[in-house]
Amino acid sequence: MAYVIGEDCVACGTCIDECPVGAISEGDIYSINPDECTECGTCADACPSGAISLP
Repeated sequence: MAYVIGEDCVACGTCIDECPVGAISEGDIYSINPDECTECGTCADACPSGAISLP
């Protein structure tokens, strides 16, 4: 199951640079493509607002 970005996202961009497969897209609230996410957890570890988690 892919990680998801919740409404706590502040669109800081930290997670995009950390994702090794480029599964994260920019927006008002960033999003993770579930077909590309490898569930490594790097984005969740890097997120300063704690907005990324497993569903």
